[in-house]
Amino acid sequence: MTEHLDLPAALAALPVDLPPGRLVTEDDGRQPLLWISDDPAPAGLWRQLHRAHPQTGLWPLLLTPLDRTGPDYRPWLSGELHPTDAALPGLYDPAALLRTWWKQADEDEDGETGEDAEILDEALAPYGRTWPGPAPAVTVPDGAAGTEARELAEVLLHKGGRLGLVRAASGAEALTVCGWSGPNNHDEIARIAAVLADWERRFGAQVVEVGFDTLELSVPVPPATLAEALPLAAEHTAFCPDLVFQGTGSLTEYAEGLVGTYQWSFWWD
Repeated sequence: MTEHLDLPAALAALPVDLPPGRLVTEDDGRQPLLWISDDPAPAGLWRQLHRAHPQTGLWPLLLTPLDRTGPDYRPWLSGELHPTDAALPGLYDPAALLRTWWKQADEDEDGETGEDAEILDEALAPYGRTWPGPAPAVTVPDGAAGTEARELAEVLLHKGGRLGLVRAASGAEALTVCGWSGPNNHDEIARIAAVLADWERRFGAQVVEVGFDTLELSVPVPPATLAEALPLAAEHTAFCPDLVFQGTGSLTEYAEGLVGTYQWSFWWD
């Protein structure tokens, strides 16, 4: 991987031609964070760049804005990117983060009456407010994670996202390097990226599309049964409580939606 190259040099060394685009820098204008295309990503190019990542060191993303009609394509062209040291996520224990977030979600949603506690227990059944621990890792066949990421990218192209390129070792690292802050109302990006990196290791999940406050991941080996999906649903709820508390209203119902599903979707207020 060409980790010794800076972003402009890595772009110049690409073995494929890119469509018209631009470098996005920090507010001081000195540090390039990512490259973004001027128009929607062409069919097939994300797939080609993703496959070449081990040689180029450039992680491709599909980038979508908060408002497609706005002139600044927030947050990608609006000066709302704040990069974090790529090494920082490695300082955190992902299992401890998930356990802490689960407890915080409980405290945020719980009220002062027994009735409130009962409603919360029902929403988080079968675990209630007791953290069940991490979901078991799965065995991912060689090449399956990359194949599924590329297939999901082709599906998501219909949304018209632009192509982004970040000099990073993985999708999780790319989010810290480019300065995405979509989940800031939940926690800082370094801690979010620590869990995403853990999901890459345990489940083969890969970051494919990033919006203002949304995230789309591919997963090559989805749970086959509700029993397998439930502990994973608990991790997702800790990571992004809105999925249940402003979404399905039930952890079990959310888990049912994970069975056989190759795409994980997250959003934060």
